[in-house]
Amino acid sequence: MLLTKTKLDRDQRRELILDVAQEVFLEEGYANASMSVIAARLGGSKGTLYNYFKSKDELFNAYVERRCLWQDEIFAMPTDKETPEQTLRRIGGAYLRRVLTDFNLKNFRLITAEAERSPEIGRTFYDAGPKLGAERVAELLSGMQAAGHLDLDDPLDAAHQFLGLAQNRYFKARLCNAIPELTEKQIEDEAKLAAKTFLRAFGKR
Repeated sequence: MLLTKTKLDRDQRRELILDVAQEVFLEEGYANASMSVIAARLGGSKGTLYNYFKSKDELFNAYVERRCLWQDEIFAMPTDKETPEQTLRRIGGAYLRRVLTDFNLKNFRLITAEAERSPEIGRTFYDAGPKLGAERVAELLSGMQAAGHLDLDDPLDAAHQFLGLAQNRYFKARLCNAIPELTEKQIEDEAKLAAKTFLRAFGKR
């Protein structure tokens, strides 16, 4: 029982460290952030911090991986009552609500900036984020194909096409901070258009 409590406390402490590290990385940037600042904000010592993460690089890598722990809320399997178009609209809408927020884009800019210095950071993010997301969509599309709704040569290629349709209009403008966060109507309209366009290309006739 004591071991379980100890493990739980350690896991909770690790999450708290990542919460604080994220704040510092976003405020200061990777280069200016230091383990001393993170430790001070936690109210502990650098020694305690190094018990969890051996270096700032390791801490940043854990932060990057953590930013990708949102796949399930977006790519949930369709219910029996959903039509293919409803499923695609749901996925597209959830994807846009997450990906195009100010907070997510701040993290994205930080991570991609550091990928220039450390390509392995970029690879970690890509594998755990965009790549995994496309693979999850491909699973859903494979199910639709098996049910006779889609005509696909390669579900993964089709998944990339769908995600591109969903984000293409707004992603660069949002990344450049040229437009504000989307309204719910803009999200719903874009998801609807992406679903309809995708089904015109890949729907079973």
